[in-house]
Amino acid sequence: MNEGLGLRILSEIMAWDDDQARREFSWLRLMSKLKYDGYRDFQAGMRFIESLGTWLQQFDPSERPTAYAFVRQSLIYVGQAEMNRLVEQFYPSVVRERIISMVAAEKGIPRYRVWADSDARDAADRLRRQTLFMGLSDGARIDGIRHSNVGILTNEQFVLATQLDEDKWQDLIDDLRKDLKDPDAQFRLVYLIDDFVGTGTSFHRWNEKKQKWSGKLSRFKESLENVVGALSAKVLSPDWELCVHHYIATHAGAGEMVRRVGDAKDALKTEGWTETINFSFGAVLPQDLPVDKSPAPFEGFIALTQKYYDPKIQTEHTDVGGVEHLGLGYGGCALPLVLEHNTPNNSVAILWAETEGGEATPAMRPLFRRRQRHS
Repeated sequence: MNEGLGLRILSEIMAWDDDQARREFSWLRLMSKLKYDGYRDFQAGMRFIESLGTWLQQFDPSERPTAYAFVRQSLIYVGQAEMNRLVEQFYPSVVRERIISMVAAEKGIPRYRVWADSDARDAADRLRRQTLFMGLSDGARIDGIRHSNVGILTNEQFVLATQLDEDKWQDLIDDLRKDLKDPDAQFRLVYLIDDFVGTGTSFHRWNEKKQKWSGKLSRFKESLENVVGALSAKVLSPDWELCVHHYIATHAGAGEMVRRVGDAKDALKTEGWTETINFSFGAVLPQDLPVDKSPAPFEGFIALTQKYYDPKIQTEHTDVGGVEHLGLGYGGCALPLVLEHNTPNNSVAILWAETEGGEATPAMRPLFRRRQRHS
């Protein structure tokens, strides 16, 4: 559908007069080109204006201004440029700063002296090569980190997943020792990287049914112990540190994730496991971002999340979030958030959910359809 036709249809759906249509068309054209058309998971041949028109038609005519106003005034869309910036800043703002701090502490010198002291500079270069980067999902954008740090980090420091076989671990340690010309070299920093944390439950949570901790951290630990323990070479140094980085986090999710890992400290403690787990975030969303934090301005929209809801979107995976009704999103996070490569299920469900409905339940049409990922 061409843009002009899409806008005319949208104007009819919203019952705009000519003056209002001109104002809205100007904004829609700008935001479509600047941001929304870049969303990766639109269906083939569809862009934002067509998706918006289809989405709005599921509401009663009297409800459409409320839904449109939410998109117009409250939606937060993190586009490709913003995500790329967070990826590009990861090494210089997070990793390099940690390396400098560690070397300064080990050498007993101020941080600003590290690059001026030849021994400290050599130690920083060595520690940089002793850093391993692992992706917790495809949202880690490992290729982006690698490409933005060509000549600083090597390809052999990056892996796309955290559960590796013996051969891969052996290759990693062999390459490290070859580069450092040290037959006993080991990794000292391991970074686990992901795009977004909403509640933190996918990373680390208590499984009531199994009565044990589960999630990405536990799976990484189990894989590490099962595989690395079988290798003749020691891959990780005795003082190795685990660093967990997310490009974007909710205020509540960042705090909860750190708290849960702290609660599990004794359970995690085994021979060879790190004593130190560090957390970092490219951006932490405001504490008052969820739409139910200030319900008055969003009262009408929150009502839509309850009315236009199909329980079919609930699964055993969503139950882990602790909230059965997903109208306000997984874990009841109530986020007005869309990421350019996918919409978090922590966002309000009518933004992303897609169902055929039933006799007693409405079909849900997404504005930014979501690819499901389970952890």
